[in-house]
Amino acid sequence: MNYGCIGKTLKHSFSKEIHEALASYSYDLVELAPEEIDAFMKNHAFRAINVTIPYKQTVLPYLDEISPQAKEIGAVNTIVCKGNKLYGYNTDFFGLRALILRLKCSLLGKKVLILGSGGTARTARAVAKDLGAQEILTVSRGGRDGISYEEALLHHRNAAFIINTTPCGMYPDIDASPLDLSAFESLEGVVDAVYNPLRTRLIQQAQALGIPAQGGLYMLVAQAAYAVELFLDCKIHKKRIEAVFQSLLSQKENIILTGMPGSGKSTVGKQLSKKLCKPFLDTDQLILEEEGQSPAQLICSLGEEAFRDIESRIIEERVAPLTGAIIATGGGAVLRRKNIDALKKNGKIFFLDRPLEQLSATADRPLSSDREKLKARFDERYDRYCETADIHIKNNTSAKVCAEKIMKVLKK
Repeated sequence: MNYGCIGKTLKHSFSKEIHEALASYSYDLVELAPEEIDAFMKNHAFRAINVTIPYKQTVLPYLDEISPQAKEIGAVNTIVCKGNKLYGYNTDFFGLRALILRLKCSLLGKKVLILGSGGTARTARAVAKDLGAQEILTVSRGGRDGISYEEALLHHRNAAFIINTTPCGMYPDIDASPLDLSAFESLEGVVDAVYNPLRTRLIQQAQALGIPAQGGLYMLVAQAAYAVELFLDCKIHKKRIEAVFQSLLSQKENIILTGMPGSGKSTVGKQLSKKLCKPFLDTDQLILEEEGQSPAQLICSLGEEAFRDIESRIIEERVAPLTGAIIATGGGAVLRRKNIDALKKNGKIFFLDRPLEQLSATADRPLSSDREKLKARFDERYDRYCETADIHIKNNTSAKVCAEKIMKVLKK
């Protein structure tokens, strides 16, 4: 192996595609059991590698030299072999620093709360110190190596910046959050090292409160770029990092289609699926597969509220964790805030706005079976569609034209 990454479990790693987008070499993912590390490091049959959980500290005794940042943090994530010597670095430091600077937030003279007490927390502390933070507090359960979450809520509500380094909110536990941000009235920014989902519940809450916030995907790309610089002794331009980040984001982000029944969500979704080579799913079809009845049948037999409970469960369990898919939602999915939050964790919502006069009432839709009911649903939901959408698409011609409009937005 010339270049690659070692870790215990790497099946969900994005590192291979990121490195091979940034550089021209082949990048291997090598899973090692703890008992295999000694032989691997002593043989060091590689030019350069990245190191991930749980071996960032395990490899330290095998290194001949360690960078100042890696020494301060007490962990390395990048090793370069030069002249039969091993040199250790921590590019997570530069990745997290780049993520904070991308938000255009200043930590100079500010109070910073770091959630967590592991290796990434030590990285965050080093970055906050480098960026001139005046007070840096580590927050953990029971207050180990710092303060507790209860103390943070009682005495440090004036914190200006929060960095989450815990796995709380990471797939598959995507509905969890380490902290309620509503108590922190002086917050100027929030970053989360978690990148799966793309937007954790913590990041979603920050954004809903109008606070600049971003998840860890950019950090992942930026730290990889700094690793490439060490691997190849070259310089990766910031524009290149941004381009690879945007490309990866577009690959991983779901396209969520909302709108009234008959607005063209399924037809447009299938066209987008062919154009983008992404899988297409319809939440109504998922409900039919799981429950053995269509949404219309469930509404008639159980009532609308019970059906909405089923719909929410399907969205939370089967749709929200997906990445890189085209998803058509039921017409009433936007009525519950929890559905919107779940869909936006990994997705961008496109509202297909078809005029009322171009929609048809059909007997197989009990909530819009005649013209009067259809108009009532339209009036009831229209503002909600607009409010919850990231992108508003006028769909007053054909599905083909609508799909082309969405493609233009995606290209931008």
